[in-house]
Amino acid sequence: MITEFLNKIMINLYIKIILSLLLITIITACDNNDEPVPTYTPQPTQTPVIIVATPTPLPDDFMVPIDVEEELVTNLYDRVGPSVVHITTEVVTMSFFFGPSASEGTGSGFLYDDSGHIVTNYHVIEDASRIEVRLSDESTVQAEVVGVDQSNDLAVLKVNLPDNVSIFPLEIGDADSVRVGQRAIAIGNPFGLDRTLTTGVVSALGRPLQTDENNVIFNVIQTDAAINPGNSGGPLLDSRGRVIGVNTAVRENAQGIGFAVPVDTVQRIVPVLIEQGTYPHPWLGLLGYSITPDFAELLELPVESGVLVAQLYREGPAVAAGIQGATEQVVVGNRRVLIGGDVITAVNNTRITNWQNLQQYLELNTRAGENISINLLRNGEPLTIDLILAAQP
Repeated sequence: MITEFLNKIMINLYIKIILSLLLITIITACDNNDEPVPTYTPQPTQTPVIIVATPTPLPDDFMVPIDVEEELVTNLYDRVGPSVVHITTEVVTMSFFFGPSASEGTGSGFLYDDSGHIVTNYHVIEDASRIEVRLSDESTVQAEVVGVDQSNDLAVLKVNLPDNVSIFPLEIGDADSVRVGQRAIAIGNPFGLDRTLTTGVVSALGRPLQTDENNVIFNVIQTDAAINPGNSGGPLLDSRGRVIGVNTAVRENAQGIGFAVPVDTVQRIVPVLIEQGTYPHPWLGLLGYSITPDFAELLELPVESGVLVAQLYREGPAVAAGIQGATEQVVVGNRRVLIGGDVITAVNNTRITNWQNLQQYLELNTRAGENISINLLRNGEPLTIDLILAAQP
């Protein structure tokens, strides 16, 4: 009995030992899990980082075009700048109550030839009683007017150049080589600031510029090179320093719109002004209306473009050639229109579309005293008349 009792005790003890070992094994396996136990790590203290942007230096070969362009303009200025002059004028006006009073004006000009002729704008020296020219060495000389052409806003002055002043005439450029987009360089005296250089491009060609009620300058150059009061009369240059125009006007209340008399007009007018003092503009001796499709339909004209002759000047070329003016007057809307005259359709076989086109063709392609051929329609029938142009009175 005792033996069996002891055996049971031993068996129970073995069972408890085995169970205890199993429990320890299980607990150990749980404690040895591969996933690490998360631990708290304090956040590092953030120190502000200041980033300094350093420009990347350009390679040497990239700087070459910039230096070449700058050198071109600076060399050009050094070479042609002394040939640009500062013009000062005195205009005396009379007042009934206060008597004579003098006002001063300024402008620009440039040396045209070795004889001391200076080209500028007509409006710079208009009505001037005294004209002074300041040269590049700051010396001042008196100038006299050689010739003027109000229609194209050009004038020629004459000065006696001092022997100790090194000044050379500017080279005159070629009008046919001027292109939209090319560099344009203006040198002048804006607001009295001597020999100021501005650059831009040729913005457009062939613009008509109405200078006053009766005058239009044709084929004007438009540029965005800064042109301000005082620049008038100064040269507009190409990249070689050649004159391609004479700065004459800036559009009011607009930026980047300036105008210059084209160099072909300068070359046509200036030599005649030096020789004769005035330029004889070709003149037909008539007035007319521009024909438009609506105008033609309203008056039942046989063409939709051209010039309807309205009035003729006595003893003018048109009268001498037998051109016929209006025969009657009608009222169109609130306007009186003279009708019944000849219709001009072409000059020297060049089509004429309107009144301005007729004036432009005569100004740019003919001379006073020249014989021209005019194509007309008279009562719907074609007719050709030869005519000798006169000088505009």
